[in-house]
Amino acid sequence: MSASEDPRQTMPQTGPQPAPGESVLEVRGVRRAFKRPHGEPLVVLESVNVDLHKGEIVGLLGRSGSGKSTLLRIVAGLIHPSDGEVVYRGQPLRGPADGIAMVFQSFALFPWLTVLQNVEAGLEAQGVPPDEMRERALRAIDLIGLDGFANAYPRELSGGMRQRVGFARALVMNPSILLMDEPFSALDVLTAETLRTDFLDLWMESKLPIQSVLLVTHNIEEAVFMCDRILVFSANPGRVVAEIKVPFKHPRHRLDPRFRLLVDDIYARMTVRANAGKTTVLSIGERLPEISTNLLAGLMETLASDPYRGRADMPALAQALALEVDELFPVAESLQMLGYAEVEAGDISLTALGQQFAVADTQSRKVGFARQLLTRIPLAAHIKSVLDERPGHHAPTVRFLSELEDYLSDSAAEQTLRAVTIWGRYAELFTYNDQAETFSLEIPEAEAA
Repeated sequence: MSASEDPRQTMPQTGPQPAPGESVLEVRGVRRAFKRPHGEPLVVLESVNVDLHKGEIVGLLGRSGSGKSTLLRIVAGLIHPSDGEVVYRGQPLRGPADGIAMVFQSFALFPWLTVLQNVEAGLEAQGVPPDEMRERALRAIDLIGLDGFANAYPRELSGGMRQRVGFARALVMNPSILLMDEPFSALDVLTAETLRTDFLDLWMESKLPIQSVLLVTHNIEEAVFMCDRILVFSANPGRVVAEIKVPFKHPRHRLDPRFRLLVDDIYARMTVRANAGKTTVLSIGERLPEISTNLLAGLMETLASDPYRGRADMPALAQALALEVDELFPVAESLQMLGYAEVEAGDISLTALGQQFAVADTQSRKVGFARQLLTRIPLAAHIKSVLDERPGHHAPTVRFLSELEDYLSDSAAEQTLRAVTIWGRYAELFTYNDQAETFSLEIPEAEAA
């Protein structure tokens, strides 16, 4: 994937601009680690530095597990960093602060309260007088486009309207900084696009009380569409690996060739760790994405057919398949782990094994998949080896889960074990009894039938 010009050098910056050197918030050398029952601490964030200036929207972009949401909660004062500090208004942040509000991915509304009461809740907790509280809440409801629904209950609202309540609840506090944790990801495509556009219109017209926005997203197009700067995070642990200034003026157009070129460039940056065609070497404790074999097979079949013929540009492929970055990357990475594809500089290409899989019959696919599991995925080989050696060829789930928890968080260990279970059953390396929570080399009669 190549580009004849750098899109970051071709368009002037417009919109609200920070005063020279004026920082609203600074993240300095933040590290966050969590204790585990056994082994070394799990490091989620390492040496993260972020400056947030007045008049800008900054995006934190990365895949699941890169620590973006953890950083946002540190900035909100909800959790403390293990090392480093957050400086807000010239002072270290020690907990939740006035002037910082958050909009979450889940709507998190009180179902027994009306829209007005939900928006008033934060003001009531601060002891704002009832008349002022009502006036400010109604003003926020009107601003965010919910006038006429003040007395409605959440159950009466669509997903997009519920999220508007979430925005109104944050804006009513008159924050100087608005933190947004994937606020559009729970919405359908059209609703999300409408809400993004409405928010940007209010921002560009200076109708919002906020000075700066910090947006967590895994959607590359969303980041380019909304942000003035984008910080790209790596994973395990989360670090800022690139800072990209977005020079597009508003309104931005997704079909503009320069917009597409920048999206393409960011895809390349986010896949840089998988380049150079090197063989991926995994450990037993490597986190595995929970991807079905149907998705793996479907992507290989798609890549093998026209118009791709074995190779595709990932942004174009994601757009064609209506997938977001957090949906496409795990599938592509799984194929690379298994030796069926290579991911490099934003492109994905099938290996010879991937091409063979795409045209093989069902049994040949299973045989080949089993071989790749045993040679490429150490956890699968480990489970198979334990089952081979044990009398009765059975082993409890907890046996492997406790091993994984020496490397991964509890949730990541469970996800990884589920992933290898799906793959192992498909390959007929072993089976799994959910009720007994045991792995086995024997296929139960119910499954055989």
